[in-house]
Amino acid sequence: MMTRWFKNAIVYSLDVETYLDSNGDGVGDFQGLISKLDYLSGLGITCIWLLPFFPSPNRDNGYDVKDYYSVDSRLGDLGDFVQFMSKCHDLGIRVIIDLVINHTSIEHPWFLDARKSKDSPYRSFYIWSDRPLPFKKKEIVFPGEEDQVWTYDDAAQQYYFHRFYAEQPDLNIACEQLRKEILRIVEFWLYLRVDGFRIDAAERVIELDGASGNQRKMLDDFFETLRSFVASKNPDAVLLAEANVAPKDIGLYLRRNQRMHMLFNFYINQHIFLSLAKGDAKSLRAAFEKLPLCDDQQQWLNFLRHHDELTLTLLSDEQRALVFSQYAPQKTMRIYNRGIRRRLAPMVANDPRLLHLCYSILFALPGAVLLRYGDEIGMGDNLNLDGRVSVRTPMQWSSSHNAGFSTANARKIVHPIIKEGEYSFTRINVLAQQRDPNALLNFIERMITTRKQTPEIGIGKYSFSKNTPSGILAHTCEHDNVKMFFCHNFKDEVTTLALSDFIPEHSAVFEILCDGESAVHDGLIILDGFGFIWLRVENKI
Repeated sequence: MMTRWFKNAIVYSLDVETYLDSNGDGVGDFQGLISKLDYLSGLGITCIWLLPFFPSPNRDNGYDVKDYYSVDSRLGDLGDFVQFMSKCHDLGIRVIIDLVINHTSIEHPWFLDARKSKDSPYRSFYIWSDRPLPFKKKEIVFPGEEDQVWTYDDAAQQYYFHRFYAEQPDLNIACEQLRKEILRIVEFWLYLRVDGFRIDAAERVIELDGASGNQRKMLDDFFETLRSFVASKNPDAVLLAEANVAPKDIGLYLRRNQRMHMLFNFYINQHIFLSLAKGDAKSLRAAFEKLPLCDDQQQWLNFLRHHDELTLTLLSDEQRALVFSQYAPQKTMRIYNRGIRRRLAPMVANDPRLLHLCYSILFALPGAVLLRYGDEIGMGDNLNLDGRVSVRTPMQWSSSHNAGFSTANARKIVHPIIKEGEYSFTRINVLAQQRDPNALLNFIERMITTRKQTPEIGIGKYSFSKNTPSGILAHTCEHDNVKMFFCHNFKDEVTTLALSDFIPEHSAVFEILCDGESAVHDGLIILDGFGFIWLRVENKI
């Protein structure tokens, strides 16, 4: 059986409006993105995940959609999108787009019509009540910015339900006509050749208080209906679920070949930072052992950071406090009492050893890989900006005007560019790092190249070694008689291990990648502080 393309995908997440402005209006656009596709291809990216680019009032970074069938006019038009897709496919790059079906904008025509009358054909697309119903605080996605989930609408003369902002009324997936409309949206974008969809807020899409019987079964089966429909239009397309859930709930999303193809690995993400904060790899190893195994039609999407906060809700209060103290010691670095609103480089004080270690862990763990735009050069954050915008500043291409992002007046730039301090665009930018062989950008490019040469990571059977010092994470991935061995040191101290404790003595060992100081010598694995090493293991002939 041919390996599915997503099993070893290198996914790159970006927001069109902050990537590159081609027309000088201060907002990134599709033509700007098209001009940088050769950069992404050269980096080794195999899939782009586009954040929402649909028309939107932008109350929530485009996740408040008012038209699912068009492109935000600031970013271009459908013709630009088609041109973008064509060049991506010419370069061998797949494209996943956001499917935001938990809610719409209050400016969406469905909602505008629904609020006019209880007899509107769109009334049942949303959730209404004559009075605010009881709710749990955890249902509020943005605590501190919203304090309730029911908002009264004067025109409708009822309350509507929303777990995000009041400007984002929740959709009622129990409505059959709505489900049909969602499939029409999916079909439209598949016709324009997208390669898959990220299901935004997937865990909330199928939640409906009080649902029972046929209604409950319909909600449970919705993802199966969606997958079957997608497969009928493009068997190669994928569904990627955003679901921050514990291992016991993963079966709602990864269930044989019936539901999602991929799932964001939030559980491992949070335990990576817990283990780094503790200097103890046991938490991460134990977390992986709790996960179900992916079959040949499923995959984890591992990541370090993305466009939202680094959420820590799957950790205990004590564990969360430890991670906060290490990576977000100031309250301004935290958000919603659950997460960290910083990019990776500032979190680890821009220490090259820790950055390299983090990325080695990311690329070595079983699953596909997600990179966030700008993280390949170690971009910083702007904590003076509100909420999640702190990690959504424009891409830093060069040390020229506006970081090479736009020729517009600085006041017109979609978000302020980082101009001061250690992460200023004059210090951190693509052009400068392309000229520096020791820069993070070149390290990431080598890491991607090496990962592509080791497909065993994404498709092989993996095993974690248990009899290791607390600071060491050691594991193997094996496929078709090829075995890869990975060793990572979570402590800032040199650690020496016996090679024979992990690899049979009759084996031939080849060093594939290391931090520069770590090595195999005289039957020993010598790991530098925060060091790592990748080895290919073969039987001697």
